[in-house]
Amino acid sequence: MSDKIRILIVDDHFFVRMGLRDSLNDEEDLEVVAEASNHDEALAAFEKERPDIVLMDLKMPGKDGVETAETIREKHASAKFIMLSVEEAEDDIHRAVQAGASAYLPKSIDREELLEAIHGVHHGETYFPAQIAQRLAARAERPELTDREMQVLELIVQGHSNKEAAAKLGVTEPTIKQHAGHLFKKLNVLDRTQAVTAAIQRGIVKLD
Repeated sequence: MSDKIRILIVDDHFFVRMGLRDSLNDEEDLEVVAEASNHDEALAAFEKERPDIVLMDLKMPGKDGVETAETIREKHASAKFIMLSVEEAEDDIHRAVQAGASAYLPKSIDREELLEAIHGVHHGETYFPAQIAQRLAARAERPELTDREMQVLELIVQGHSNKEAAAKLGVTEPTIKQHAGHLFKKLNVLDRTQAVTAAIQRGIVKLD
């Protein structure tokens, strides 16, 4: 039986997969055993190969990397994931960790650090570069928004006034103002403009 670390690469871009595969297969103790470009392919590949580590792209059409990791871990709780992304938003990192990712790496990471992360995760460690760890800590310190506060925030980001938000949610305008005040406090912002900026930069609300 091979003593190599067996890796599944999940990314919707062919050239990204090819580059990772060729680079990782150059290592004597690493072997890319399968590739997938989306949620369904990832599930099938994991079931067939049972890799030691999954390199998972966060952003994919349809179900994203977090949802894919969650689905796999429902059946295989010990599955190990390294999340790769061009995004470094607080909520994206938080979602990945909640889904069981042992590492979260920007796609701009250099090869040596990726190899270090792979070996660390294989041995049961976690790996978060300094800037990622800082964002994760900041997200942990921020109170959770309630479902209603999230709905109000999404409507604010979409440009709706308090009156319009009240009509859409079937509540009074003072109620919207109350929810807005609460979410401003939780986000540590002063007004709607700052709330929109924070929501987008931190990945709390996704723009279509």
